[in-house]
Amino acid sequence: MWFIMALLSAGFAALTSILAKVGIEGVNSNLATAIRTVVVVIMAWGMVFLTNAQNGISDISRKSWIFLILSGLATGASWLCYYKALQIGEASKVVPVDKLSVVFTLILAFVFLHEQFTTRSVLGCILIGTGTLIMVL
Repeated sequence: MWFIMALLSAGFAALTSILAKVGIEGVNSNLATAIRTVVVVIMAWGMVFLTNAQNGISDISRKSWIFLILSGLATGASWLCYYKALQIGEASKVVPVDKLSVVFTLILAFVFLHEQFTTRSVLGCILIGTGTLIMVL
């Protein structure tokens, strides 16, 4: 099931990039990010209430609150940079560079989460990095 959800995530992310590139034309990138964020907030809270998950708020630990807030700040910074890059660059070049986040995530997971860095993951990182360079040159 995780693989299907990950594929759906990739598909929606691709759709997001194309829709954003069209929608951001003539709009300040920070304003566009704010509008997108409001829509995401409404959708996310809608899912919380639809699935009756709101009762779990009181069970969230202090550590989880801190890291979820930091994750939200990182997401916000990512979106602000992404929208600015989309506004001034070509989607076909911005998106591959943005996907270098896969390489960065693998490195950070190795350093901070002590996840295994296998021969396959190293090879994958090299291929992603090389592919990104080929696409943007």
